[in-house]
Amino acid sequence: MSPALLTAPKYQGFSTRSIHEGSDPDSSTNAVIQPLSLSTTFKQDSIGEHKGYEYSRSGNPNRDSLEKMLASIEAGGMEAVAFSSGCAAIATVLQSLGPNAHIISSNVVYGGTFRFMTQVAAENQGLESTFIDLEKASEEEIYNEIKENTKLIWLESPTNPTLDLVNIPKVVNIARSHPSRPFVLCDGTFLSPYWASPIMQGADLVLHSLTKYINGHSDVVLGAVVVPPRHHNDFGLKLRFLQNAIGAVPSPHDCWLAQRGAKTLQLRMKAHGENAFALAKYLESSPYVKECIYPGLPSHPLNDVAWEALSPHARKFVESLGDREERGGFPFGGMIAFRIRGDDGAGERFLMHTKLFTLAESLGGVESLAELPARMTHHSVPPEDRARMNIGLDLVRLSVGIEDVEDLIADVKQSLEFAVDQVDAVVPSAKLALMRKKLAGTSVANTAVHKVTQTVAG
Repeated sequence: MSPALLTAPKYQGFSTRSIHEGSDPDSSTNAVIQPLSLSTTFKQDSIGEHKGYEYSRSGNPNRDSLEKMLASIEAGGMEAVAFSSGCAAIATVLQSLGPNAHIISSNVVYGGTFRFMTQVAAENQGLESTFIDLEKASEEEIYNEIKENTKLIWLESPTNPTLDLVNIPKVVNIARSHPSRPFVLCDGTFLSPYWASPIMQGADLVLHSLTKYINGHSDVVLGAVVVPPRHHNDFGLKLRFLQNAIGAVPSPHDCWLAQRGAKTLQLRMKAHGENAFALAKYLESSPYVKECIYPGLPSHPLNDVAWEALSPHARKFVESLGDREERGGFPFGGMIAFRIRGDDGAGERFLMHTKLFTLAESLGGVESLAELPARMTHHSVPPEDRARMNIGLDLVRLSVGIEDVEDLIADVKQSLEFAVDQVDAVVPSAKLALMRKKLAGTSVANTAVHKVTQTVAG
C-alpha cells in the first residue's frame, strides 16, 4: 500500500500529468517505460524490512504508478484506489457503507450499479436505495429524502444512457446542509477526468470505469475511485483497506496498459468531443430522428449546466474553438443518445445496417460503438423501471470514436435511411435471427412468460 500516492501533482498541464506522473524512468535500468512487475511476492531484507512491497495483492509497482497518475489527472484528487473492474469499484464503495445504510441515487444509472444496489447490497447488507430524478427534483424534495442513516448520494452526470445532467453543486449543498451530511459520489465515466472535474464542484468521491475512456482501447477491464485530500483519513483509508481485504485488484499488465492508454487521453477526448458534437448536430437536423440528446447542444435543457461542468482544461480547449453561440453549441464528451423515428424495430434495423459503428456494449474506445440500451446494457433493469427511466426501443446510444467525422456522419445517414424508410425491406432471416439473439440475449417463441438472464456489460 503506497504512501507515494499522496504526493501533490508536480505539473499543471493535463497531458503533462497523464504522461509523466507515475512514469519516472525505471531506477534499476533507466528504462523510459516502466517494466511490468509480475512477481506476486517480494524479497524482504529482514523480517518486516522491504522496499515498500510484500505481496502483490497489497501493493504492486504498476498499480501504484497507475493510481498516482489517476490521482493527478482528476482535478482536486489526492489518492486513487484501483480495482479489477468498474463494478468492483462500485461494490467496494457500497460495501464500505456497512449494514443497514440508506443511499439516494440518480433514477437513471448504469445497469450494473442498479443491479448491485437492488439485488446484491439490498440482500447482503440491508442497503436501502431511494431513486430520485436528481435533474428535475427540487432542493426540498431531495432534502426530504435524506434520512438519519443516509450515507451516500450517488449520481451520474451525464446519466447512462439518457444523458441527463445533474447540477452537482446543488446536490452537494443539499447534502452538507442536512444533519446526516451524506457523501456525494459522482460516476464520471462518461466524461472522463478530461471533460469534467466533479471534485472541483464539491463531490466527495469520483468513480471511473477505466475500461472506457481512460484506457481508451477496449482491451482492459478496470475501475478506480479518486478521493480528495479532505477524505483521505475516512474514505481513502477505508477503500485502501477494502481493496486489500476483498482482493478485487487489477493485474499488473492491465495497470500497465491503462496507464499507457491514459497518456493520450487529452488528445483522444478532444477528438471524441469534436466528432460527437458534429454528429449530434447532424442527428438533430435529420428527419429520421425524433430527438437527439447531447448536452453540448443548445436544445439540451441543461446546456448551461453542461457549460458550468466543464473542467478548467476542457473549457480552455472549447473556448479556443470560438463562440459557443456562433458554433451552435460546444463539444461535451463523446456520448450521444437519440430516439429514432419509425416502428419498434427501427432501432434494431439501424444497428444492423451501420458499417463503422460496431454493435457492441461498452463505450469509450477509439472505435465507434452503437447499442440499444433497452435490450443490451439495461436489459436486466425491470421493464417498469426502464419505462420510468424513459429507456424505450427507440433509444439508441452511440459511443462516437475518433474516426474521420465525415465517414461517421455518412454511416449514420445511410443506416437511418435504411432503418426508417425501408420498413418492409427484406432482411436475410439468418442475419435477423442472429441480431435478435445478440440484442435480446435469448429468444423464446410463442411463450407468454419467459425469463431472460443477461450480463450487464457497459
